[in-house]
Formats: sequence, C-alpha cells, structure tokens
Amino acid sequence: MGASAVSAERRALIWIGIVVGGVLALWLVSEVLLPFVVGAAVAYFLDPATRRLENLGLPRIWATTAISAAFFAFVGLALVLLAPVLQSQFGLLAEALPDYVEQGRAVLERVFVDVRARLAPEDLARLRAAAGQHAGAALAWGRDFLVGLWSGGLALVNLLSLVFVTPLVTFYLLRDWPEITAKVDTWLPRQDGAAIRAALADIDAALAGFVRGQALVCMVMGVLYAAALSIAGLDFGLLVGLAVGALTVVPIIGALIGAVLAIGLAALQFGDWGPIFAVAAIFVAGQVVEGNFLSPKLVGDRVGLHPLWIVFALLAGGALAGFLGIVLAVPLAAAVGVLARHGIRRYLSSTFYAGSSGSGFSGPDGGKSE
Repeated sequence: MGASAVSAERRALIWIGIVVGGVLALWLVSEVLLPFVVGAAVAYFLDPATRRLENLGLPRIWATTAISAAFFAFVGLALVLLAPVLQSQFGLLAEALPDYVEQGRAVLERVFVDVRARLAPEDLARLRAAAGQHAGAALAWGRDFLVGLWSGGLALVNLLSLVFVTPLVTFYLLRDWPEITAKVDTWLPRQDGAAIRAALADIDAALAGFVRGQALVCMVMGVLYAAALSIAGLDFGLLVGLAVGALTVVPIIGALIGAVLAIGLAALQFGDWGPIFAVAAIFVAGQVVEGNFLSPKLVGDRVGLHPLWIVFALLAGGALAGFLGIVLAVPLAAAVGVLARHGIRRYLSSTFYAGSSGSGFSGPDGGKSE
C-alpha cells in the first residue's frame, strides 16, 4: 500500500472522526439547541436581502439591523393579528371535537354493519383480526412519534427562549456571517480545500433552492388554503388552511393529509355532497397552482432533493430528536445528498472503481467511455 493511499485513508478517518464528534456534541446539547438552530435558519434565510442592502452601500451592521427588525416586526404583527382568531378557533374545535368523534364513530359503525352483512363469518373474523393488528401498530407508532416530538422539543425548550434568544442569534450571525465564513475557510486543509468548497457551494445551492423557496411556497399556500376554505364555509377553515400550508413542506403527502382532514371535516359538518366537492376542488386547484406555478418558480429543479428523501428525513428527524429533528431534517438531508453525490463521483473516477489501468467509466465491451 502506497504512501498516498495511507494518507488518503488517514484523511478519511480524520473527517469521519470530526463528523462523529460534531454529531455527538450536538446530541449532548440538543436540549438547548432549538432557539440557536431557528436563529441560524432565520439568518440564513435573510442573508441574501442583507447582502443586497450591503451592495447598495449600506454598512453591514445597519443592513443587518434593518432586515432583522423588519422580519421580526412582521412576525410579531402576524402573531398579534392571528393569535386571537386562532385561539378562538382552537377553543371552538375543542368544543366540537366530541361531536365530531361521535359522528365519525356512527359512520364507521354503519360501514362495519354493511360490510358484516356482505362477508362470510370466517372472512369477517380474518378482516377484524388483521384490522385490529395493523390499527394497533399504527396507533402505537403514532403515539410514540407524538410523544417523542413533544418530549424532544416543546417540553425541553420553553417559549421565552425562542422569543428572546432567537432574535439575538439571528442578529449576531447575520452581522458576522462574512467574518465567520472567512475564518472557517482559513481552517480548511489546503489539500482538500477546493473539494470542500465545491461541496459547500452545492449544499448552499440546494438549501437556498429548497429552504427559501419552499418557505415562500408554504406561506403562500397557507394563505390561499385558509382564505378559500373560509370562503367555502368550512368550520375552522383558517386553522386548517394554515396547517395545510405548513404541511406543504412535505411534498404531496402534506397536501394529501390536509385534503383528507378538510374533506372529513366537511363531511361531518355539511352532510351534503356539494360543499364536500367544493372543498375537494379547492385542494385540486391548490395542487395545480403549487405544482405548475409556485414550486417551479420559487423552488425550481436545481434542488436535487427527491420528495421521498424529504419525507424520510422529516419522519426520521421527528422520531430521533423531536421538533429539533424536524427543523434540522431538510438541511441535513440536503447536505447528505450533496456529499453522497460528491463521494460517488470521486469513487467513479478512482482507481478502486476503474482498476489499475486507469480511471473513468467502463463501457459494456470493457473499454472506457467518456
């Protein structure tokens, strides 16, 4: 084994050790990380606007102050305006929930009676056993997921830390971002610096395309769904619409969950096909608008994150680290995806893949192909 191979293995082990050590350190302080992670995400989201003001001649400190103040003023105003309405809708939903549960139970009972009349006793017994087994497993998984989400996030990070720490983290990171990146660049190993910068640039492109674009898509779709469902007369339309907008971060599945929830509420509320079809039409129109106009314009095709990869990352993040895991899921998924693509490219150009005769791809006849 040559010296270069030993050196490459040693560098790989060092980087693996750095990654493992970083993950372990994050896990040890995960209980207090949420306001810092949210603040860093907000700073990353606001950095392009800050750089535009800086390019116009405004000093970085004043550009940071203006952008941060405008953002948190907008968030505070939105909370002040929406909080009373959302609180009222939550209260009404809590009051109406027992009636909805009873109506749903009655519907399921009628369906079960109809199915029982059509099936043979042995088939009904097998169906009941299978349904009980799978329903129990699904309920247990959902319970564990929600308990982990609560204990890993909301129970460990109080509201005051988000209110007071997040703006401070956002301001200082946004102000010092050029100095931070310049300092970190000086720490990169000279031999691997170019490859690391290329990987970081691809990660930044993926995050910029998805996080900033998808955040705008979620906000626009939340407003559109809330307005349309409220106009359609659906009880708790504002609450459901905003929830569906937040769920839009999960491609396809988020909108599907929202549609099932809204159509179910419409069926319990109206009991007539007309309003139910109207609610379903709202979601069909919303998917057309999102898929053909908003997502191509705001997110684009350069992200490189497959929808299934995003869904898996969100579920895994929520199961492993609660709300903090959900916040970190998409950035980590983007980083892992980019690093995997870089690793595969380096593997395909290595002598380990191509053999000692040279690098490159081998064609079906054994010859190299470009």
